[in-house]
Amino acid sequence: MAEVILAEKAGFCFGVDRAIKLIEKLADEGKSVATLGPIIHNQQVIDDLAKRGVQVVESPDEVKEGTILVLRTHGVTREVLREVENSGCEFVDAVCPFVKKIHKIVLDNSSEEVATIIAGDENHPEVKGIKSCAKGESYVISNDSDVEILIKKYPHLAQKPIIFVSQTTFSIKEWQKSVKKINLLCTNVKIFDTICSATEERQNEAEHLSRSCDAMVIVGGRHSSNTRKLYSVCERNCPAFLVETAAELNGITLNGFNSIGLTAGASTPAGIIKEVLETMSEILKDNTIIEEERALDSVADDFDFAAALEESLNNMNSDQKVVGTVLNITNTEIQVDIGRKQTGYIPRDEYSNDPNADPKAELKIGDTLNLIIMKTNDQEGVTMLSKKRYDSIAAWDVIVQAEGTDTILEGVVTEVIRGGVIVVSNNARLFIPASLATASRNDKLEDLVKQTVKFKVIEVNKQRRRAVGSIRAVLKEERKANEEKFWAEAQEGEVRKGVVKSLMKFGAFVDIGGVDGMIHVSELSWNRIKDPSEVVSVGDEVEVTIKSLNPEKKQIALGYKKLEDNPWEIFKSKYAVDSEVEVEIANFTDFGAFAHIIPGIDGLIHISQIANKHVAKPADALKIGEKVNVKITEIDEDRKRVSLSIRALLPEEPVAEEAEAAEEVAEEAAE
Repeated sequence: MAEVILAEKAGFCFGVDRAIKLIEKLADEGKSVATLGPIIHNQQVIDDLAKRGVQVVESPDEVKEGTILVLRTHGVTREVLREVENSGCEFVDAVCPFVKKIHKIVLDNSSEEVATIIAGDENHPEVKGIKSCAKGESYVISNDSDVEILIKKYPHLAQKPIIFVSQTTFSIKEWQKSVKKINLLCTNVKIFDTICSATEERQNEAEHLSRSCDAMVIVGGRHSSNTRKLYSVCERNCPAFLVETAAELNGITLNGFNSIGLTAGASTPAGIIKEVLETMSEILKDNTIIEEERALDSVADDFDFAAALEESLNNMNSDQKVVGTVLNITNTEIQVDIGRKQTGYIPRDEYSNDPNADPKAELKIGDTLNLIIMKTNDQEGVTMLSKKRYDSIAAWDVIVQAEGTDTILEGVVTEVIRGGVIVVSNNARLFIPASLATASRNDKLEDLVKQTVKFKVIEVNKQRRRAVGSIRAVLKEERKANEEKFWAEAQEGEVRKGVVKSLMKFGAFVDIGGVDGMIHVSELSWNRIKDPSEVVSVGDEVEVTIKSLNPEKKQIALGYKKLEDNPWEIFKSKYAVDSEVEVEIANFTDFGAFAHIIPGIDGLIHISQIANKHVAKPADALKIGEKVNVKITEIDEDRKRVSLSIRALLPEEPVAEEAEAAEEVAEEAAE
């Protein structure tokens, strides 16, 4: 099987990881979050964040009150930044530190007298942001040829002071060639190497890996600049394939390569890389020519004996093939009448190749059997016969004819041996390698014993009379048929039963009848959970709702949590505005304290509602874990927020009245 080599630098870079964790933290705190444009160029990540309530907006004007706006990793233009600042909305800066460094370089070094040239993609948001920092004229080039074209178009640049920077994900080779060309054509250039160090390491590793491997698979968004650069680096050295998800591997032929490298763009999450790696391993196993003949050594003697005997039986005349009528059945043999003077008997181990076959249960007196004469003893007047040998001759012919065709045969798994299982089909024995015996490599071979299975014959050795089959080939066809049926019939909102197949950090994959759907971690429970294993386990039977269908990408989003378990619905059924309830203080913020009302529902006690006197900090009056009585003062159904007040249950301190009374006493005393 081909070797798959995973690049060490594959996956999220520092800037992307920092931005995603920042957004996830805000979402986990129950904040309403929006990003100004996609946070990164990876649709799967954007979809996952959307399921957690994170919106994508194109302008600060679209941000709703109370929503925190996150500035994306690629950065924004100076004009957009001023627009955000003037909008008055709360915002968080998640711009990559390397990008911010380039902004500072351009701001500090450009002027009306100094031109700025940027190496990168003119339409990329990062380049647009960098360009907006230039105080004088600015230009964008994408390769060394563009440098020459630019200087020809604007000859004054040859003597004008220039600062030369690059997009963080720009091709290292193109940058080196562009630097050489601009130094040749311009006399006053200040060069800043601003390619991200992580990008440089990633591209260098991809260069090395693509030179040493027969093929490369690059995982990442097609709109991601750094992913496209990786693909460009690799395709110069070997066949390269760019995929966004594991599902796209189905359209790629990977057999024929001895080693395949795997790398991923800086915006590709670890979960997708792992899924691609596992899928590649499965595909390569399926495409590998079966080299597991050695596993048959444990049953070689039996096969060789059968081969020698049956080879001679094929040349027998009709007198050696007889029909016997069952006379008696014992624990050790079956007595039959073959119409001759000798008494016929079939030893128990010559009845069937299936060790679980029971003659007493399967036969009755008077049944007729096709048999072969194995040995005749005239002195004792007995003839030893074999039913399994007769059956195996006909069965072997069927197996030989089925090799390499779409013919599906049936048999019973009789035992697990080293490297796979033995299947008996009409008394013919076949070997099924472990890699071809189940739908998934995680399935146990022992569970197949005594089970009737369908298989295809993929290899036959006529000389040694050995056959190799594949159960998985049939399972894949059945799964494909089930998939086609599913996509023809399935509808959003439909409830189906399924089995949990695997767990990832971001959710659970469920088999819903031949197709896999995903329950995102946010759809597993109404309460916040860190890992899907807190709710479900592999092998669990679950009832799910189809939330959305994407036939083009073959993606199915499933829901698991039930409406009746929605903490918000439970809360509304029990409480209303002005209700009094005991709550537990959960955590503090600068503006108040959050308290648990019921599992899954927290309310905010604003700092002004903690006491009937001034409180500087919530911690001055309350403790984490403390239980207090509060009054529900507001329920915002649209935003799923509850406002609480301790102060509403306390008597007002008559501060003003006491002061007036004191003044009156003082006046009377004066009179």
